[in-house]
Amino acid sequence: MKELFSSRKLIYAAILNLLMSSSNLTALAVTESTRLEDNKADQIELPAKQVAETYILGPGDTVSIQVDYLPDLGGRYSIGPDGSLYLPVIKEVPAEGLTLDELREVLLEKYKTFVKSPEVTVRSIVYRPIRVYVGGEVQRPGYYTLSGTLDTSDSTGSSDVVGTLRDQAGAQLNAEFRNTRISGPNRINLFPTIFDAIRAAQGITTYANLSNVEVTRKRPKTQGGTKLKTNLNFLALLTKGDDSQNIRVFDSDVITVSKSNNVLREQVLRARNTNLSPRNLEVYVSGRVRQPGPVTIKQGSGLTQAIAYAGGPQLFIGKVEFLRFQPNGDIDRRVFSFSPKAKINSYKNPVLVAGDVIRVRESLLSATSAVITEVSRPAVGAFSLYTLFGGR
Repeated sequence: MKELFSSRKLIYAAILNLLMSSSNLTALAVTESTRLEDNKADQIELPAKQVAETYILGPGDTVSIQVDYLPDLGGRYSIGPDGSLYLPVIKEVPAEGLTLDELREVLLEKYKTFVKSPEVTVRSIVYRPIRVYVGGEVQRPGYYTLSGTLDTSDSTGSSDVVGTLRDQAGAQLNAEFRNTRISGPNRINLFPTIFDAIRAAQGITTYANLSNVEVTRKRPKTQGGTKLKTNLNFLALLTKGDDSQNIRVFDSDVITVSKSNNVLREQVLRARNTNLSPRNLEVYVSGRVRQPGPVTIKQGSGLTQAIAYAGGPQLFIGKVEFLRFQPNGDIDRRVFSFSPKAKINSYKNPVLVAGDVIRVRESLLSATSAVITEVSRPAVGAFSLYTLFGGR
């Protein structure tokens, strides 16, 4: 009997241990699943209106801090190069990487040491210039510093001018997408947008696909400092005036304009009709044209138009040579017969980009004519003819 009881005890212990292990495994699985979902959420692509984050403070920002009933503790304070504010009584307060609400919570905790039930108000009054990277199919990829401050002589005092966006259902989007704040006399803060960033990079290339512009944005440090992505149909701004796709850019944003496999000339023309891209570009035309040299043409123009801008071809021309130096080091070289009626954006009449080279070659007849002209000059004609016909 004692052995039977001991055996049952061992069986019960084994079952209990198995149940506990199962419970631990389940808890571990739930924890791991949650962690994976969290990581996935940090990388997920979201609609543009959901990518808007509260403004993240950094060196160069100036904030107004007010503590109710204690005016001596309030005032205007700038975040220093080390990312900290230096305030009366509580001294150094790290502020870089925080939102305004998070900074307010930090200040509340610090003021509680000196003030019973403090009430603190924090707001931005001067925004620092932001630095973004613009890449992909833009004329000059790279880092750009965009300033949102504009001097104005009409602004007095401090007031908010808020322009809100609405989605297709009419719901109000976050005002931070489109918020203009008059911060004092002769100063107004205009938040830079995707439009401003692309324009700073000197506009788009002929292969840009504006219907797919990717924006990568950092989250605040308190949210892990991870990144979110969204894809914008920026072309809708140019075609339909859909300003919801022209979101505000923040410090450290990465804007990438995707590439199309084909030249999108209609898109280039639409961009040219705005101030997104320069209206003109410069190419070089040489050879048998009436005015060889650098030629300024309009965005979206083709090879035949460039030759026309160079005064048109002379008589007896040969092949046309076209050269384009690609950003990756490749060279697009074409040689073909000149066709003034060639369709725009075709092999013989490509849409041009800045820096393209066009050379109109000599024909056999024009080269022979040039030799005859050379040898028939009065000063050297007789000697040249003598040499040409075998004289010594």
